[in-house]
Amino acid sequence: MKRPNQYGFSLIEMMIVVAIIGLLASIAVPGYQDYVKTGNAAEAPANLANCRVQAEQFFQDNFTYVGFVCNPSDAKFFDYSVDSQTATTYTLKAAGKSTQNMGNFAFSVNQDNAKTSTYDGTAGASCWLTSSSGSC
Repeated sequence: MKRPNQYGFSLIEMMIVVAIIGLLASIAVPGYQDYVKTGNAAEAPANLANCRVQAEQFFQDNFTYVGFVCNPSDAKFFDYSVDSQTATTYTLKAAGKSTQNMGNFAFSVNQDNAKTSTYDGTAGASCWLTSSSGSC
């Protein structure tokens, strides 16, 4: 007996395709999330560098750092603060917002340009980290 021509895919073929797509997605999604975090983390060093310039301008005008505030207008992923403020010292800090999935990020700089950072849980003692591998 002759079988009629069959068209389409069998269930086994469809399940193999779904498994392959799932495997590719499990590899690609974490890489994409790291890529997004890297882009979001770039906000803090840029804004802290800008605030540091503004702090020095404030000091030139007032001969003190007391009263200076760091309030970047484009802050989306970090909260900014000025700590340890005296007439001659300050520490600018950027803390990642956990609501933006940046809770494991923190950057700081002081009047002597001493930088520290925590990049997705990895600590950097003397620089602003640009990746979780610990490189500056």
